[in-house]
Amino acid sequence: MSVERLKKFIPGVKVDKVLDMLPFVALDIEGIDDNNNVIRVEYNPNRPDFSSDYGIARALRGLLEIETGLPKFRIAGKSGAAVKVDPTVKKIRPHIVALVARNSKLDDETIKQLIAMQEDLHNGIGRRRKKASIGIHNLDAIKFPVTYKAVDGDYSFEPLGESSSRSIDQILKESEAGRQYGHILEGSGRHYYPVIIDSDGMTLSFPPIINGNATKVDESCRNLFVEVTATDQKAAEDVLAIIAVTLYDAGFEIRTVAVGAGKRAETPQMKPKVISADIDYINSILGLTLDARQVVKCLKKSRLDARAAGKRIACTVPRYRTDISHPIDIAEEVAIGYGIFNIEPVFPASPTAGQKNSLSTYFEAIRETLTGLGMLESLSFSLTSKEVQYEAFGITTGRDALSVDGSKSIEHEILRDSLIPSLLQSLSRNVHEEYPQRLFEIGKTFRKDDSITESWNVGAVIAHADAGYTEIRSAMQALIRSCFDKDTTTKTSSSPMFMEGRCAEIVIDGAVAGTIGEVTPLALENFKLRVPAAAFEIDLSKLLP
Repeated sequence: MSVERLKKFIPGVKVDKVLDMLPFVALDIEGIDDNNNVIRVEYNPNRPDFSSDYGIARALRGLLEIETGLPKFRIAGKSGAAVKVDPTVKKIRPHIVALVARNSKLDDETIKQLIAMQEDLHNGIGRRRKKASIGIHNLDAIKFPVTYKAVDGDYSFEPLGESSSRSIDQILKESEAGRQYGHILEGSGRHYYPVIIDSDGMTLSFPPIINGNATKVDESCRNLFVEVTATDQKAAEDVLAIIAVTLYDAGFEIRTVAVGAGKRAETPQMKPKVISADIDYINSILGLTLDARQVVKCLKKSRLDARAAGKRIACTVPRYRTDISHPIDIAEEVAIGYGIFNIEPVFPASPTAGQKNSLSTYFEAIRETLTGLGMLESLSFSLTSKEVQYEAFGITTGRDALSVDGSKSIEHEILRDSLIPSLLQSLSRNVHEEYPQRLFEIGKTFRKDDSITESWNVGAVIAHADAGYTEIRSAMQALIRSCFDKDTTTKTSSSPMFMEGRCAEIVIDGAVAGTIGEVTPLALENFKLRVPAAAFEIDLSKLLP
C-alpha cells in the first residue's frame, strides 16, 4: 500500500496510528519500505475485500470511527449493456456476470491496485482461475450486446500485449498464460473454448486465459466493462460484488448489465443480507458483558449495520462481505469493533495438564520406522472417486461404498475403504520421477456393514523394476516387530487388488489384520504405472490398545 494513498483515504489520522491499527483488522505488516513510501501487508484469505487498499481503508475508517455502519454504495441504474449467453458454453464454463463502471479517472497506482485485486481474487475465490476469472475492459471500445460463446481452436484474435492475431491453439501452446492455465479448460468442453465477442466481432476475452488487446485498460480509460466467468454462480457473484464496491470507492458510477439467454438478470446483485444473533451468545464467545447498545456500536465500527430487539441483534451485512454467514462471524465482528486490544486475556482454569494423544505416539513410531526403511509419507484425502477406489482394479459390484450425497466432483464422491488406491494414485502422479519409489500413508478408512465403522490403517507401496512380494513382506514384518513387538504370519488369499498367487492375508496374534501382495497388471495399466508395484495395508485397530 502507498503511504500517500493511505493518508488520502484516512485523513486527519497520523500514519503511525494507522499502522498500529492494521493488526486489529486482521492484517499482518510484512514490512515498510521507507525509500518508496510503501507498506507491505498480508491479509487472511477469508477477507477478499482486502485485496485492494480501498477495502483496507474502508475497514480502518470504521475502526477509527471516521465512518461507521454500512459503507456508502449505490447502483446508478441500468447501463443498457447486455451479455448474451450461448448454450455452447454450458458444459465448459457456464456462468457469467458483469457490470459497467463510468465516469472516473484511472491513475497509475489505481491501475496497479485493480491488477493486484484481480490476481488476488483469481487465486482466492477463483481457485487460480479454475472457479472464477475476471476480465476488465475499456468500455468505450466495445459495441453491445456482447456474446459469450464457445469456439474451436482455430479461432484467432489479438491477445493482450500482442501486435498480431494468434489462434486459440497457439495461445494455449505458446503463451505463458496458455501454458499456465490451459489445463482448466480440459474435460467435457475439450476442443471448444469460451470467448466473449462484441457485436462487431471483436474479441474481448478468452476466459480464463487472457483478454483481447483491443479492450486494453490504461490511464486514458474513463469507463470500464468488467466480466466474471465461472464454473460456480455464487463465486462469480461474490467476485463481482467485491469489484463493484472497490470501483465505487475509486469514484466510478456503477451500473448493471443484463446477462443471460432469454430472460436476463441484471448484475451485480448487491442486496445486503441479514443475520441474527443472540447477545448472550456473542458475550459467551467473547467473554464480555456487552449490552445491546454496545454490540450495535461495535458492529457499526466493523462497517456493518445492526439493530437490537430484546436479547437479539439483527445484523445487516453488505454484499461484498463474503466471509460472514453465521452468528459466530457476527461475534468476530463485534470483537474487531470492540477492539482486540481492549480484551484482557485470561488464562482458563484447568484441573488437569495436557498430554500427547496415545495414537500420536504410535503414529510417530510408525513414521520413524517406515522412513528408516527408505519410504516417504503420502497424505491424501479420505474422499475419493469410484474410478480410483474400485474401477481401476476391475471391481464393479460387491462394494457398498459410503457415497457423498449430491457430490459436486467425481473426484470426491465416496469415502475410501482402503489406502492402497490412494497410494497407487500418488505413484501415478510421479511416473516421471526417479525409481525406486517407496511410499506409505497413515489414514482413516470407512466401511458400511451393519453399521458405519472407521478405522486407522497404515499402508505402504513400493514401485521399481524388481519390486515384489518378498521385499514388501520384509518391510511389513520390520514395521510390526519394531512398533508392536509382534511376529506376523501370512496366509494365501485373493484380492482384486493383487495378483492371484502373489497375495496373502497378514495374520497377527491369530487374527487377520491386513492384506499384502503384488499389484495386478490391470491396476498398473489403469494407474499408468511403468514398473511393477507391491503393497500392504494393515488395520491398526487390531494392534492399538
